[in-house]
Amino acid sequence: MSGHNKWAKVKHVKAKVDAQRGRVFTRLIKEITLAARTGGGDENANARLRKAIQDAKAANMPASNIDRAIKKGTGELEGVHYEEVTYEGYGPGGAAIILEVVTDNRNRAVADIRHLFSKHGGTMAESGAVTWMFEKKGIFTVATEGHSEDELLEIVLDAGGEDLKYDPESSDILSAPGDFESVKSAIEGKGLRLEKAEIGMYPKNVVKVEGKDAQQLLRLMDAVEDHDDVQHVYSNFDIDLEVMSEMQ
Repeated sequence: MSGHNKWAKVKHVKAKVDAQRGRVFTRLIKEITLAARTGGGDENANARLRKAIQDAKAANMPASNIDRAIKKGTGELEGVHYEEVTYEGYGPGGAAIILEVVTDNRNRAVADIRHLFSKHGGTMAESGAVTWMFEKKGIFTVATEGHSEDELLEIVLDAGGEDLKYDPESSDILSAPGDFESVKSAIEGKGLRLEKAEIGMYPKNVVKVEGKDAQQLLRLMDAVEDHDDVQHVYSNFDIDLEVMSEMQ
């Protein structure tokens, strides 16, 4: 199973909702603001904004916060100017890592990220060094709940998905980014329980990481996830779930 699915699982196990709510809201507000700035404030005509609003509502963000973030993005209200930056690197054990960052200070962000990589045994890489190992996909993590691989594969094909990464507990369904909303609706119509749905970077292949490298890699993943400017973290590691659970 890929790092995407396993890391999503262990983050769910580790989550302390009350402590993290402020950081979650900050990330969602940044995404709403950027989406409105780049595609306009009408969610019906802006798929990125529509998805960001759906995520914000799922996190119980007040409607007033959502409205302010949209207006800051469209310029109706004064707000911070954010820019999107992607950083790439390698973690312990050779795992490739992609960080999607939204920041109001690029120099500060890159210095912080470089420090975190260095502190936890990783190295930053040039742009394009690891992105070729990933594909941009619609990613739907569903509770397998007793469905066989053949049963899920049939659902995936009926829904217009491209691929299934099966696991007895939770599986990943992949789609073309442009088919995200139609595949999401079709999956929900099949009665599957969605644990997560996003458009993101999915690894083409995985790297097995074990022992001390695995522990250090997970500490690096934790550290970059906790940085206020980091919106998304993707990696291609494969670490035993038992080891990941021990790192709680």
